Amino acid sequence: MRARMAIAVSQQRCELREVVLAHKPSELLKASPKGTVPVLVLADGTVIDQSIDIMTWALQAHDPEDWLPRTEQDWERTHTWIAHNDGPFKQALDRYKYPHRYALPDGLSQRTEGAEFLKTLNAVLRSQAYLAGQQFGMADAVLAPFVRQFAHTDALWFAQQPWPALQTWLTQFEQSPTYLRTMDKIPAWTAGQPVRVFPLVDS
Repeated sequence: MRARMAIAVSQQRCELREVVLAHKPSELLKASPKGTVPVLVLADGTVIDQSIDIMTWALQAHDPEDWLPRTEQDWERTHTWIAHNDGPFKQALDRYKYPHRYALPDGLSQRTEGAEFLKTLNAVLRSQAYLAGQQFGMADAVLAPFVRQFAHTDALWFAQQPWPALQTWLTQFEQSPTYLRTMDKIPAWTAGQPVRVFPLVDS
């Protein structure tokens, strides 16, 4: 989701192939043997198979909404957010959302672990509109999809937490045009079927 958003904002155009990971097409494995998504194959054959790298590639090509951090300090702060989000928080999220996959009776302990990170985000958002500062940026785009997953695992519980700044930030993200247009559901692609050109520019 975050890779798609960055590509959309940067106004790059690509062929979008939705895949079902339980039935990975050979084309996916040929491009990236690790078999995870997203995978971006450039015109020259270069393969980028990490979402943060895809975001950076797209935004360095064109960044009309100024998502990329401007200073070295901003980059360091963004990388700190990413490291914690994609590391400890993602681990807690997976176990909270799917406890039985990890032989856990429930995910409540992991929910408590993840909540500590959300408290930190809420504290930051009490003093500024976005994690990136006064406008939505890369840090927000990177973290928001995962915060959304955490929130929707038990929406009632999330709504009851004393995190008004975080809850407002998440609602704004979910209602943003960029998020909504990248959430379009499309059928899974199989070999031989036409591919969809990603709708990066409003018609």
